[in-house]
Amino acid sequence: MSGAFTSAKDLAFNCLTMALSQRLDLRQSQSLVMTPQLQQAIKLLQLSNIDLIQYVEQELEQNPLLERGEDDYGVEDGLGPAKDAADSGDESLDDDSEEPGQTPLEAPLEALDADYNTSWDEDGPSDVLPGDFPLGGGIAGSSFAEWGKHSGGFGENAPNFEETLSDKPRLREHLIGQMTMGLNGQVDRVIGLVLIDALDETGYVSAGLGGVAAALNCAVERVEAVLSKLQKFDPPGIFARNLSECLALQLKDKDRLDPAMQALLDNLDLLAKRDMTALIEVCGVDEEDIAGMAAEIRALDPKPALNFDSETVQPIVPDVLMRAKPGGGWLIELNTDTLPRVLVNNSYHAYISAKASGKKDKQYINDCLQSANWLVKSLHQRATTILKVSSEIVRQQDGFFAHGVECLRPLVLRDIAEAIEMHESTISRVTSNKYIASPRGIYELKYFFTPAIASSSGGLAHSAESVRHRIKDLIGEEPASKTLSDGKIVAILKNEGIDIARRTVAKYREAMGIASSVQRRREKSANF
Repeated sequence: MSGAFTSAKDLAFNCLTMALSQRLDLRQSQSLVMTPQLQQAIKLLQLSNIDLIQYVEQELEQNPLLERGEDDYGVEDGLGPAKDAADSGDESLDDDSEEPGQTPLEAPLEALDADYNTSWDEDGPSDVLPGDFPLGGGIAGSSFAEWGKHSGGFGENAPNFEETLSDKPRLREHLIGQMTMGLNGQVDRVIGLVLIDALDETGYVSAGLGGVAAALNCAVERVEAVLSKLQKFDPPGIFARNLSECLALQLKDKDRLDPAMQALLDNLDLLAKRDMTALIEVCGVDEEDIAGMAAEIRALDPKPALNFDSETVQPIVPDVLMRAKPGGGWLIELNTDTLPRVLVNNSYHAYISAKASGKKDKQYINDCLQSANWLVKSLHQRATTILKVSSEIVRQQDGFFAHGVECLRPLVLRDIAEAIEMHESTISRVTSNKYIASPRGIYELKYFFTPAIASSSGGLAHSAESVRHRIKDLIGEEPASKTLSDGKIVAILKNEGIDIARRTVAKYREAMGIASSVQRRREKSANF
């Protein structure tokens, strides 16, 4: 027994030693690694056309092997229609030559010096051709007085120099110019500068006066006194702390701020609700006066600063163009103006590769070549994917393009992904910030993906967007004496085969900014 126990003890010790010992094992597994090239391709796929152009511009600056392709972004180093026509061998350019074989560049100097836009007759500019008048015609044969009489340059009715200026002053400059005349004392001007910097984009004072006073280590009363002076500046309504004060400042500037109007401004929530009974009681005037005061308020500007520092809205440039085929169907093509064209300069690569001697130089050239080739490939893949996804969306939403939003069918990313055999994440990236120009207007590709609402008759489901459109039409057609409640809208939609809950109708109505039936009845029955 003692020997058996000893051998078992040794066996257990040996097993424990083997379990704790170090050894090498070979294991095979799979994992997805996001290489820098793959990350770049995914990034390009979700960029908008403006962001894509900016990204390609950065790559062109950093990579010496990349060069811009012809007609990139619509221009190419001065290549215009004249050069295109000359390169095409169009013989019509020789039709205006005066002698056989004479090119336009060999025409008489009198014709080349003629100014078409400043050739005048008694009735105004004349449409004359080179050679129709002698060298003395046009501006060359006219005096400065005659030119000034026609063009308004130096005549008696010439505009003032200030009237020719097109640059509008910024709001901050406009207010500082008034502050130098309206505020006395260095301390008040410092407070004025701080309050000017505290204005938001609409012209309201966004910061509290207590914080301004604490930052400048002065009394709140002095900040309020400076603010009251600034509120008299142009434009009227500037430096207000809320909407009511902004409107009151504008009415005070017009000398129209009486106690009744002030009471109305203090109860703008009742005015928004069109609660005529409460407004008459609060303001102490009749219904006709309330309607007149409401008309005055509508004529005011609730955001006085927007007329100064307004930003230019960039127009939407569609990525995909769509038009109807003569025989039926749709023709889908990419908007080439939004596709930056880049090429790999292989000749320059061969030149610098032959000149490179160091290991680091060769590695740098090789990395640039790989990056350039991958960028060109990624741009091509991006364009192909956008075209494929857009074509499938148009195919599945053919009813919308043919008949309107009421025929928009439910669609999710999975439907497009299964049809073109791509992942849903790829479809999501492709449809983000991409637009299609169709005969019905310009739409974002995301617009065509809407959830489904079941049919009450068991037929095909309805698109949520088409249901919203139907709700908006029903409310727009309702009479003032009989507004539709959410429950009544539900009953109408169920009769049309749309199974929808009352809370869903309320949600869609609020999302579209449509008031309740009670509020709509007040608005339509009121005189303002």
